[in-house]
Amino acid sequence: MEAAISVVTGELVSRFISFLKNKYNSSLSHAQSEKMEERLQHLLMRVSIVVEEADVRYITNSGMLLQLKMLSGAMYKGYHMLDTMRFQNHQESACFDKVRINDSSSNNLYLSIPFKRSRTKTEMDDKAMRLESDGALESLEIVVANMTEFVVFLGGCERMSRRPYDVHLYTNNFMFSRHAEKQKLLSFLLEHNDFHAPAVLPIIGGVGVGKKTLVAHVCADERVRSQFSTTLHLNGDNLLTVLDHGGTMFRMILVVIEFASDIGDDDWKKFHLFLIRMNKGSKIIIISKLKRLARFGSVQPIFLSVLSYDEFRYLFKTLAFGSVDPAEHPRLLQLADEFANQLHNKQGSLVAINTFSHVLRMNLTIQFWRCIFDKMTRHVKRNLFIHGAHPSVLMEQGLPVDITDFALHPLTMTSYTSNVPIKEKSPSVTFAELLADPSVRPEGDFTLIRYESRIPPHKSFVHFVTSRAQDTHEGSSSTLPGRKRRGVPI
Repeated sequence: MEAAISVVTGELVSRFISFLKNKYNSSLSHAQSEKMEERLQHLLMRVSIVVEEADVRYITNSGMLLQLKMLSGAMYKGYHMLDTMRFQNHQESACFDKVRINDSSSNNLYLSIPFKRSRTKTEMDDKAMRLESDGALESLEIVVANMTEFVVFLGGCERMSRRPYDVHLYTNNFMFSRHAEKQKLLSFLLEHNDFHAPAVLPIIGGVGVGKKTLVAHVCADERVRSQFSTTLHLNGDNLLTVLDHGGTMFRMILVVIEFASDIGDDDWKKFHLFLIRMNKGSKIIIISKLKRLARFGSVQPIFLSVLSYDEFRYLFKTLAFGSVDPAEHPRLLQLADEFANQLHNKQGSLVAINTFSHVLRMNLTIQFWRCIFDKMTRHVKRNLFIHGAHPSVLMEQGLPVDITDFALHPLTMTSYTSNVPIKEKSPSVTFAELLADPSVRPEGDFTLIRYESRIPPHKSFVHFVTSRAQDTHEGSSSTLPGRKRRGVPI
């Protein structure tokens, strides 16, 4: 009996000492984390000042553009790490509070084996986070150490003039990121063309990555507007119709052409020769998702890919929280990461960012955000099950998308095209309204405004929604032929 008591006592003392040691190490780690957070915040402030200043300068040096891209990449990665560290510190503080509350209970001394495994996993997670934070901090320290020359050269770059109204637009409804791409497009438009033939710059990128927004943003620049007498926007499908209006085109013009499909080489030559005869010094911008149209470019194309995850996450967080400090909502900040990860996994559409962030900003509660996230997850799973493709892929291809989980009613959404004309008399509702309150859904078919851009060219993404309630009752929509629709409830 005495031997048993001795063993138990020894085990209790050993575990108590281990508990105190871990608590001390955690406190030490917490202090180190706070110090690293302060250092990271200081570096981010320095880098963000330089990036913001570079965004309002005319930069033509290719080396500076490359360094600007590295600066912005390190900056967004740093912001991601800063939020992660803040959430980690919040969790640790909550754990310490819980320990203090339960310190009076003797049960705290009896640390079970499952807790040991959990603690081991936590230690591994902490180690991984420390390595990641060290990497982010090191990246920032490197770019800060190497940006002295960049800042000196930046001071020699001409500053863009902005009117008060432009500044208001810039700080609220802004063109996010794309720093190097904006500068490259500006350089193309402002560069003197020594050749008689108009210079051609293709801008190639997927759906919703911001091609037209980039062009509209740069074309609003004062020097660009003064460079060209007019800006002509054309559609690739009826490109040759411009040949009938040659008498109205004088001086240098900027032609922006959006191609949804390829064009024959002969038709392009006709159009190109027409501009050569009409104007000297004119320029052409091609906008398309088709890489093969890059063959018409006279300069290297601008390929717009989706934003990096760190940029994507930063933009989503900024839009979702608005003027509210995210640090005040650590649990929402963690959930914002889940939203960003889910949205970025497939194409990383800027339309999706704006759509969901607008809804979430209206209600900053964990219950509401979790409800919207669950709807989005079920929406993806349902379309993968029914159509075998992600909803974003279906929309890009112009195929119907099931939105039952958003409306809590069997509905199918189809993008408006030339084959599906807009029905002016049909009732309309915005996606944000439908997502926040499904009861606003009109009876029968209706028009769904998924998103309306707040910045030029102010594009609207409009869809036609049809109800499948009748089909569901008859069983033609609720089940797939030869398959059971298990796990996808309406």
